[in-house]
Amino acid sequence: MTIPLTDISAFLGGLHPYDGLTEAERETLAAAIEVQTLPQGATIYRHGQPLDGLYIVWSGTVEVVDANDIPVSILGPRNSFAERGLLREGVAVTTATATEQTVLLMLPKMQFAELIHDHQVARRFFDRSRTPAPRGSDLATSRVETIMHPSAYFCMPGTTVQDAAREMRDRHVSCLCVLEDDRLVGIVTNRDLTDKALADGMAIDTHVDKVMTKDPFTLEPSAIGSDVLHAMMERRIGHIPITRNGALIGIVTQTDLTRFQAVSSAELVAEIAGSDSAEEMAAVTARIPKLLVQLVAAGNRHEVVTRLITDVADTATRRLLALAEEQLGTPPVPYLWAACGSQGRQEQTGVSDQDNCLIIADGVTHDQMAYFRRLATFVCDGLNTCGYVYCPGDMMATADRWCQPLSVWRGYFENWINKPSPEAQMLASVMFDLRPIGGDTAMFKDLQLDTLRKASGNSIFVAHMISNSLKHTPPLGLLRGFATIRSGEHKNSIDLKHNGVVPIADLGRVYALQGQLTAFNTRARLEGAAGAGLISPSGARDLLDAYDLIAETRLQHQARLVKAGEAPDNFMSPASLSDLERSHLRDAFVVVKGMQAAVGHGKGTLS
Repeated sequence: MTIPLTDISAFLGGLHPYDGLTEAERETLAAAIEVQTLPQGATIYRHGQPLDGLYIVWSGTVEVVDANDIPVSILGPRNSFAERGLLREGVAVTTATATEQTVLLMLPKMQFAELIHDHQVARRFFDRSRTPAPRGSDLATSRVETIMHPSAYFCMPGTTVQDAAREMRDRHVSCLCVLEDDRLVGIVTNRDLTDKALADGMAIDTHVDKVMTKDPFTLEPSAIGSDVLHAMMERRIGHIPITRNGALIGIVTQTDLTRFQAVSSAELVAEIAGSDSAEEMAAVTARIPKLLVQLVAAGNRHEVVTRLITDVADTATRRLLALAEEQLGTPPVPYLWAACGSQGRQEQTGVSDQDNCLIIADGVTHDQMAYFRRLATFVCDGLNTCGYVYCPGDMMATADRWCQPLSVWRGYFENWINKPSPEAQMLASVMFDLRPIGGDTAMFKDLQLDTLRKASGNSIFVAHMISNSLKHTPPLGLLRGFATIRSGEHKNSIDLKHNGVVPIADLGRVYALQGQLTAFNTRARLEGAAGAGLISPSGARDLLDAYDLIAETRLQHQARLVKAGEAPDNFMSPASLSDLERSHLRDAFVVVKGMQAAVGHGKGTLS
């Protein structure tokens, strides 16, 4: 089939990233493209073969399968493929087949390389690796939207000064924006009420438009902290309304600036360490969502953000243990408090329940066990007060099963390894993430090393653990999209926890088991697996890049919710992302699915 160059150029003009090129640049690209017509069933390329170039579907349908012949995508007109292999030594990482008569546009690999080299818009589109986010960790360089309070309280011009004062008192705020027909016309502050209304002896039914500052200075949410600082100093004001296209969306006060600068993990840790009750700690942990927003806005890597947030939970746990011992007395025998789940992996975000257990020194008597049950209740109740809600599955030290002597715990792991029933697989998956938090942490080392040695040497148990790790799958739809939740509260969204980061955490746990790796954190486990040769260098790069993208997408989603005044969750609508973001996220899920297939087939790697 012959296609005129003008038609190819026009076709490219409707596709991203080629729409970012000039017309002359698209015409040059079109001249280099080869048109290929393939019959139904024709193989375009096979896994492991050198690639000729980048393919774009002009008409027809192409099925793409991974190294284990598992379908990855069904592509139609305007979809492109083979870019991942081209960027990875030019070798195909999938197999592509025409499922009906198909016409393809093939951009030779030399021209593809030039396109990536010469044009940032193409480089950004095709580069699936994580690009470092711009850093802005201090107040002056942070965007206003991360600093502002999203709830700007307001009144009408005809509101009396007395009613305005009552509103500010009841809302615990120092100003009210004044709106007329949804348009910002003024701002009234505590100072206005005292310096004008009260000092001048105005009647309490005086309207606020008599004392307000008219047409106040405003900023857009895209402004940065230095804009706020400079405006406040230059204009001698303490409140700046934030507007978007003239509509009021928030406000920044001097108090907001102080709070922003004060919110750091070190500050929260210090306050918790000095707290005398769970209620005092709860006032501190309530600031974790703000910490999340600030850390994400500062461009910190996801493993840094989650590590700092987990440090707060660890400190709260240790402080509660200390308070429990003050109340209950010295423990009758040594004990170890350990966490599992996201806290155990040091991967907590803005949404966390508690998963923990008590390991008690052998020799503890029946009567002495009552002490540890009271200690477990004190700490778990305190964590719940702090916002780390009770585990729905009762994986907590308050359950008799998870408050036992060390010898019993050794027996647990030995039974799970020797008799890997479905329940044993589930429990082993949870408990292989155990991390010591407080008490006699030395008790843990021998238990961990002995368990890893026995588990990795039992091929049947390893096989069952691999099978269990494949139960969480990435949310991939074959038709170049996502398999979203079909009904209920989270309809049309994807679960970035159970179908996003959990499949990768499961892979990391399997690698740690196979390689007897002692790391707790998922990224550390993946890096350790690569270093131990459990994953090929190229497979490790792909999986780490995919994990970074998925984990940071999850954190950014939670940060957006917090900034909007909502509770953070893990359910994100793909429609909230740009086309570029959706494309990259889907490719990350494809990598994870491929790695799962490789582990399931006993290969452990993408070649």
